[in-house]
Amino acid sequence: MQSDCFGEHLMGCEPNWYQGFPSPYYTDSHKDFRKKCREFVETEMKPHVEDWIKSPEGYPASLHAKAYQAGLQGILFPKEFGGAREDTDYFHELILWDEMGRCSAQVLGQLQINSMAIPPVLLHGSEAMKAAVLPAVVRGEKSISLMISEPQAGSDVANLRTTAVKQDGCYVVNGQKKWITGGHRADFFTCAVRTGDPGFGGISLLLIPSSSPGITIRKMETQFDNTNGTAFVTLEDVRVPEENLIGDEGMGFMYLMYNFNHERFVIAVGACRAARNCYEESIKYALKRRTFGKQLIEHQAIRMKLAEMLRQIEAVHDSCERVAYALSQGVPDLALGATCALLKVNSSRCFEFCAREASQIFGGSSIVREGQGKLVERLYRDVRQAAIPGGSEEILLDFTIRQAVAKDLKKHKAAKI
Repeated sequence: MQSDCFGEHLMGCEPNWYQGFPSPYYTDSHKDFRKKCREFVETEMKPHVEDWIKSPEGYPASLHAKAYQAGLQGILFPKEFGGAREDTDYFHELILWDEMGRCSAQVLGQLQINSMAIPPVLLHGSEAMKAAVLPAVVRGEKSISLMISEPQAGSDVANLRTTAVKQDGCYVVNGQKKWITGGHRADFFTCAVRTGDPGFGGISLLLIPSSSPGITIRKMETQFDNTNGTAFVTLEDVRVPEENLIGDEGMGFMYLMYNFNHERFVIAVGACRAARNCYEESIKYALKRRTFGKQLIEHQAIRMKLAEMLRQIEAVHDSCERVAYALSQGVPDLALGATCALLKVNSSRCFEFCAREASQIFGGSSIVREGQGKLVERLYRDVRQAAIPGGSEEILLDFTIRQAVAKDLKKHKAAKI
């Protein structure tokens, strides 16, 4: 079993199967891909994090082309557009997000966003639209961002106000979009607009080039260190050709609802690894730090903190694998809404707990941006970006139970009538 170990051998610092334990999910293909990902993160990402945090541009856009050439990002997309999706499964994708999560500050974070913004185009866009967008994004030459949230409508997608009015063969778009991850570096936007009446039935999706006249993009400062970034986008009389409609008018909300499951899976895997990073930093520190005449790890209170961190991390990672298996077996998105919602909540709450406990273990070293606790300080500021984007915890918990009782509630109401 020892010969199959990979990465850090200290218990809990890597997923269970990395440490030589058998798993029904992983093959030699997964092991080879894991090695590729680890080498890329160690050589192309982690050594440059501090410089990229200080740079106004963040990490260089050329990193995407490098990731494609290294065989990483192609697994997310079909072969016909330059990808390798048909040769892989969702466990390859789980490995990708897990390994990327070992690097802080959202390095290569736009790859996650590309994977979230592309599906509506891939599934519902015209052939001309796919040809214009997908090959360049797959090869890492261009990027695409989701543009949904607005100043007054974050999780409340059904009440967005950005309008798209038909006029002379175009949609004229007016409105504001906020918290658009990677918006300042995107070449295209998968944009939610209102083409009809109030409510979810009036929402459509448009593909909008970021270079379109009338678009103003302002990068926003974030609570967490961010080499990718988020943006405030203003659209003033932006003319978008009618052929840039993604799918059918009025179906945008449904397209997005299906899309959210994958987004929540991606966020959950990253949050789980972030929690594991907290644990890894903490247990290594506890082994070398001495207090009151003995190693920190010899204090029972510290061991209890580490044990509780690991208990939650392993449970969340098992859940990530369960969702990856369901997706790989073709379980429809419609059936995974509540499962993915709970997965994201569990992962963000696990991360929040581990960040707090890591901070307690490091003490004063965790509240300064230097020294041994530097990474823990950074991770602590990362927590909210796992808890809020992709649906806040409160919204997702409510959604889970509403979906759980929807059919029975309908039956009870009908019986009462």
